[in-house]
Amino acid sequence: MRWSAGSVVVLALLALGIPPVAADPGLVGAPGLGDPYYPLDGNGGYDVSHYDITVDYDPPTHQLRGTARIDARVNQPLAQFNLDYRGPDVLMVTVNGQPAGFAREGDHELVVSPLLPLLPGLPMRIVIDYAGEAADTEGEGWTYAPSGGAFAIGQPHSASSWYPLNDTPLDKATFTLHATVPAEWEVMSTGARTRHEARDGKLHTSWETRSPVLGYLTTIAVDHFTFLEQRRADGTPVLSAFAPDSDDNRADEQRLPEILDFLENLYGPYPFEVAGGIYVDAEVPFSLETQTRPTYAPWADLNTVVHELAHQWWGDTMSVRQWSDICLNECFASYTADYLWIERVDGVDVDAKYREDIAKYRWEQDFWTYPLADPGAGSEFTSVYWRGPLFLHALRKLIGDDVFFTAVKDFVNAHRDGHASMPEFRAFVQSRTSMPLGDFLSEWLDGTTPPRETFLFPGTLRR
Repeated sequence: MRWSAGSVVVLALLALGIPPVAADPGLVGAPGLGDPYYPLDGNGGYDVSHYDITVDYDPPTHQLRGTARIDARVNQPLAQFNLDYRGPDVLMVTVNGQPAGFAREGDHELVVSPLLPLLPGLPMRIVIDYAGEAADTEGEGWTYAPSGGAFAIGQPHSASSWYPLNDTPLDKATFTLHATVPAEWEVMSTGARTRHEARDGKLHTSWETRSPVLGYLTTIAVDHFTFLEQRRADGTPVLSAFAPDSDDNRADEQRLPEILDFLENLYGPYPFEVAGGIYVDAEVPFSLETQTRPTYAPWADLNTVVHELAHQWWGDTMSVRQWSDICLNECFASYTADYLWIERVDGVDVDAKYREDIAKYRWEQDFWTYPLADPGAGSEFTSVYWRGPLFLHALRKLIGDDVFFTAVKDFVNAHRDGHASMPEFRAFVQSRTSMPLGDFLSEWLDGTTPPRETFLFPGTLRR
């Protein structure tokens, strides 16, 4: 095959990552989807259906070589589109088997210019080769472990530090990981492990997340892991891993089948085909509900395990539409761990606990600063943890246990593998009772001062 002189020039520009001409603005996918907290997250013009990520990582040198194969469908005519990416250097990009131009802009934009414009309604396959040092983000993505290994963890951003993606809550996709490391290391990830083979001094593993997942809920962890294999009564396989200095967590993790049974009674069938946990030994300040297999910091206790497993319903199978909806994730996970578990398993009087908490925090102004329904950019991981459980307990006491538990189970199951918002939750709960909830919900969710007395102590909480 021969190339014309003009084609050689175009391909040379593409290989250097330089778009040959500026794209028509009408043919450019939006660089962000306008989330009120993170407006440049996500990208317009296409929807991803599947990520197939292949990585080879060398822990001593931190060198990461990867290939991301992304299957998507085009939603508008596209001469240019973006992916979110802040990892090692990009070497080459192809779109539908043809070389594509690429350039990196801003903190996390990979701008791709296909050789030919893409037509709406058609599938496309994007392949990105990249290689270089995987930098330590210290808990905001790729993170170094004390052993010399590494793991990916972060919320709301993590995945873009080690593979390119459409990094938005609005675009869930299935996910496959193929990971290769030196044979003396182990790999953990989300989903079912479909390959675990040592050959020629290397360990080769593959992992399949068959239910749609958001980017920050995917992970890879490389360490000298030991493993705990269990099985639920229904046959669900449970695989957990422990980094060298995290073995003290094993007793809590052995209760995982019991915890999942407890959560199923609350929220319906466990939404995934596998379960487990990944225990790292780096001093990160949070644990994370990575889908099917949460990632736990060394300080994680049984409360943390219940919290992150509750997220498999509230946050993972049902995800937020935008980050201002974060109460759907954290209010419910916190209420489950801080109230429902200790009530039903340990026999704690949670009405008394609620009254004690209100007495302690009612007049502390900082406690009420951030509204639950919209905490604000940079403050989304605040009030939802400490005030969210109080809101849900007050709601439960107002409408009664039968209505409350039936409503929350129905709501989360109606949005399996999908998305939901706080406005949808408010409307749904109101649809389940003739009792007017508007003022109660407004004062608890939108206010920045304590709700009035009748809403602080509804139903049997009245003194």
